[in-house]
Amino acid sequence: MNWKQALHDFQHYLNLERGLSKNSISNYVLDVEKLILFLEKHQLADTPLQIKKETIQQFIYELAKQVNPRSQSRIISGLKSFFNYLVFEDYRKDNPMELIESPKIGRKLPDTLSEGEINDLIGAIDLSKPEGERNRAILETLYGCGLRVSELLGLRLSDLYFEEDFIKVTGKGDKQRFVPISEINKKYINIYRKEVRIHMAIKKGFEDILFLNRRGRQLTRAMIFTIIKQLAVDIGLHKSISPHTFRHSFATHLLQNGADLRAIQQMLGHESITTTEVYMHVDRTHLAEVMNKYHPRKTD
Repeated sequence: MNWKQALHDFQHYLNLERGLSKNSISNYVLDVEKLILFLEKHQLADTPLQIKKETIQQFIYELAKQVNPRSQSRIISGLKSFFNYLVFEDYRKDNPMELIESPKIGRKLPDTLSEGEINDLIGAIDLSKPEGERNRAILETLYGCGLRVSELLGLRLSDLYFEEDFIKVTGKGDKQRFVPISEINKKYINIYRKEVRIHMAIKKGFEDILFLNRRGRQLTRAMIFTIIKQLAVDIGLHKSISPHTFRHSFATHLLQNGADLRAIQQMLGHESITTTEVYMHVDRTHLAEVMNKYHPRKTD
């Protein structure tokens, strides 16, 4: 088995067996391709079934000079998954990554915006332009529902259950969940739908997609980034923000206002509660308040 065939089969496995998103599969493939480039550069003929731990250690050593510990850790994780797949399919008896440790990295706390900063960003949208109503609805939905940018882009008209106060969201690995939607969020989506979107010439195949570009097609991730970055410049916000910042802010503000961690986990679509627990570290004031309020020995 050569690298091309192994990588092709691995992609099928990630798609069909593990149900990962295109972005996740692409990242796994890039991790393996970095190892392949290393082998080609050093004219090493090791196949996926022959490569030994010592060769991979050389690769990791060289990699450590080029990327930061966090990227290094992600690549090692991707390679472990690739060789685990080969073992799982009985192509190999061992995983050469088994004894290779990832570099120690601290958990990166997500950047957040205050409620005031979010209001300022939304307030800076130019509503005199047709895309203004769309952009306001986009930011309200990113923040108000805590969506990933991919989930926002994939949102369909048929996913809107406004009478029940929910939207259906398709997350990582095509996993679906229902997320509550507020009255104000529904209001701005309906303004966009009924006053702007209804007048657009929509391209075939995009009739059910909620948020469209001026050409009647689905928006891109890059376009959402551009909208947000420009608004930050407009209000003089000196923070590095992205669409994901709105999701982090949504979770942090829910926690600050007393929401249950399990409820936040369900709304964000986190598979593990440990992923959601990072927000406990973001808002330490909330922890202090909880202890002061509920500690059994808070009074003498």
